[in-house]
Amino acid sequence: MRVVVLGSTGSIGTQALEEIRSHPHRFEVVALAAGKNVELLAQQAQEFKVIDLAVAGPEEALKLTKLLPKARVRYGPEGLAELAALPEADLTVNAVVGAIGIFPTLSALHAGKRLALANKESLVIGGELVMAARCFPDQIIPVDSEHAALWQLFSGVGRQEVERLWITASGGPFRDRDIATLSTVTPKEALSHPTWKMGPRITVDSATLVNKAFEVIEAHHLFGMPWERIGVLLHPESVVHALLELRDGSVLAQLATPDMRIPIRAALSHPERLGPPIPLRLAPLTLHFQELPRARYPAFWTVVEAGKEGGTAPAVANAADEVLVQAFLAEKIPFTAIAEGIAHILSAHKPSPVNGLDTILQADAWARQEAWKFVARYGRCC
Repeated sequence: MRVVVLGSTGSIGTQALEEIRSHPHRFEVVALAAGKNVELLAQQAQEFKVIDLAVAGPEEALKLTKLLPKARVRYGPEGLAELAALPEADLTVNAVVGAIGIFPTLSALHAGKRLALANKESLVIGGELVMAARCFPDQIIPVDSEHAALWQLFSGVGRQEVERLWITASGGPFRDRDIATLSTVTPKEALSHPTWKMGPRITVDSATLVNKAFEVIEAHHLFGMPWERIGVLLHPESVVHALLELRDGSVLAQLATPDMRIPIRAALSHPERLGPPIPLRLAPLTLHFQELPRARYPAFWTVVEAGKEGGTAPAVANAADEVLVQAFLAEKIPFTAIAEGIAHILSAHKPSPVNGLDTILQADAWARQEAWKFVARYGRCC
């Protein structure tokens, strides 16, 4: 199978390449893309003998061309879109972080490529556009652990049999912390996730549970479930990734070690399964579940409501969060201002229907401007 890996220098991308490296006779990498980590991308290109590459912008492209004079280098969203639809590719892995990921998502789908989707923003900001772009029903294979679990559970169950689907959340590093102290959280503390090893933005989003709100929106689009039939449970062990509650009262669950290699393998090898196994010790194993406390995770509820609102609201929530997380990591705002800022910016937004990608991009740009204004005002007044 010939594979394009977009976001190859990030957490998901590097792990995808590890799996490909472990099965050299099964996979061939035909294109790679990264943001600004030009040196690592050049190393990956040399190892996998890849000449079709893409990076963030012209500066990175020039730097990469000097390192790899024979490479065909693109840049920006157009470069990602071009690689995603390469004629020789069988599978495109979209592990790009951020709203820019919607460009290669739509490009791969329109070109009829099977898409292993780890870029959650594609479905969050443009779910209706993305689902409408599919050429066949199972063209999108989710890489998120929760949606990969649901994908497996739904493979043996008809939609009409499902009363409710559940995705789980570890609760992040502040699950048990005194809520009154959350304003003093440091970036280092927020980046210390108790279960998963991920990139900076998604790790902070897991602390605010914005990431889980995005996953609710994704589940709504991917599996066609009404909002009221999608639930979230706190599950500190991160062993049960998703559950289906059936109409007869029985519950199906997918359990696995909290290791992203499992959903990555599932996406790469679908419909087969690759080894070696990553074992889960079933004994002794204790599992805990509880409802999501509203006061501890205000951003979660705000972003879910944006998803229900639809139109451009999810794109505004995503863009605001992206800027606010960046500002928090740069110590320009406190941790609690992420939730405050998202709510403030959404309250000022008047959602409009999504008539195309331009509508989403305009809402995204507006939200980013408003988010930086919020950061600047927050710094002056607080």
